[in-house]
Amino acid sequence: MVDERIAMNPNQVVQYLGKPPEEFTKADLMRFIEAKSIRAVNFRFVGGDGRLKTLNFVITSKDQLDRLLSGGERVDGSSLFTYIDAASSDLYGVPRYRTAYINPFASIPTLDILCSYYTKDGTRLESSPENVLKRAHDVLKQTTSFSLEAMGELEYYVLFGRQHLYPTRAQKGYQESSPFCKWEVLRYEAMQAIAQAGGKIKYGHSEVGYIPGDEKDMEQNEIEFIPVPLEDAADQIVIAKWALRMIGYRYGVEVSFAPKIAVGHAGNGLHIHTRLMKNGKNAMIEGGKLGDTARRVIAGYLALAPSLTAFGNTIPLSFLRLVPHQEAPTNICWGDRNRSVLVRVPLGWLNVGDMARDANPQESQEGDKVASFGESQTVEFRAADGSANIYFMLAGLAVAARHGLGMQDALEVADRLYVDVNIFAAQHKKYQDKLPQMPTSCWESAERLLGDRAIYEEDGVFPPGLVDGLVKVLKGYDDRDLSERYYGKGDEIKKLVDEYFNC
Repeated sequence: MVDERIAMNPNQVVQYLGKPPEEFTKADLMRFIEAKSIRAVNFRFVGGDGRLKTLNFVITSKDQLDRLLSGGERVDGSSLFTYIDAASSDLYGVPRYRTAYINPFASIPTLDILCSYYTKDGTRLESSPENVLKRAHDVLKQTTSFSLEAMGELEYYVLFGRQHLYPTRAQKGYQESSPFCKWEVLRYEAMQAIAQAGGKIKYGHSEVGYIPGDEKDMEQNEIEFIPVPLEDAADQIVIAKWALRMIGYRYGVEVSFAPKIAVGHAGNGLHIHTRLMKNGKNAMIEGGKLGDTARRVIAGYLALAPSLTAFGNTIPLSFLRLVPHQEAPTNICWGDRNRSVLVRVPLGWLNVGDMARDANPQESQEGDKVASFGESQTVEFRAADGSANIYFMLAGLAVAARHGLGMQDALEVADRLYVDVNIFAAQHKKYQDKLPQMPTSCWESAERLLGDRAIYEEDGVFPPGLVDGLVKVLKGYDDRDLSERYYGKGDEIKKLVDEYFNC
């Protein structure tokens, strides 16, 4: 019987070994490296800035390779994380075999592997991003018997030299095709590279944002993934951002995930879809519709939404995006298929007929039915942006889901904060006046994190020292009066964009 996790999988390691990544062993990787004449191995680490770091190894012997895969290598933690003291900064970087992939950009055959951080005692570094996420997910599973899957909608701008052929109008780029979409080729190449590196992609398309300039145009695109376990969801986002930057560099164009590029134009969000799972089934669906379990999770997201910005909106530009009329949330509320809310329940193929056969009458009415799409239902958190530390953000959502499942008044909160109108429309201004507000600065975000810290620190998920470090960074921007300070000052905003262009 064909294993669906292997058939048509573009990851060369999966294809050669004939097994899914979660089953990779050290012996498997050594066999692959030898059979495919791999000449180099890269260890990849996520630093405190959320970007991938690299250690390069040239493979010279089996003994060397065995030692690397068995024990990892030393790294300087104080250079990777601001909260680690130089006096005791040595860490181990230990490879996670399931993350192995062929580097699509290397000049020689190279295998890349993502790593986890361990201390001098051989225990996980509790404050490192990937370990915080693992702990958050483990605690959720242990205390509720549910697991959480997630996927991101990764938005980005491509900045390129002014072109006059087939122009696209400002704010009218949504799902444009080439030649009106100029950088479909970059998006397509990135999707191929991400898939080869293990990313599970749903689709890619151009986004609404198109900013004509005097010297440079800016075109917005998006790559959306499919739900996978939290740890994998985070890994594929950091690999995707790396791949997009690498291909942009090849083309001589800039790729930016910055939350705001220009005032009055769409910013880059990182919408995150989640689904609660139990025994391989979507636990958010009950009786063919969104159930009370899902509503409790939504209540948890809404309750912790202000403090979640500390993980998902981490630079001052973030709060130039969270303004009305840009399809970015400013009020704490939720709704069905509503893009003006903080938490959206998108279409989930629930209770629909056989649409494909209706659209294609030539299809036989006999034979196998297409698999049910009902499991596709997700809940979308719309506040995060391209500055997010995706590991901390997903860990925060796992904490919020657990919090919501345990809230005695969760269903009442969900009822109270549900809206079914466009709250940005003038005739519905009353909703904006009565609904709770999201933070308006990194300073306020830090204050909200301090207020909720006990929830995040429960069961050792977020270490206190890490929370203190995040608060210090956020307050260090001193952006309490951000909107007033920059209102109407285009040149000053441009300087801010330049400073945080690469998040």
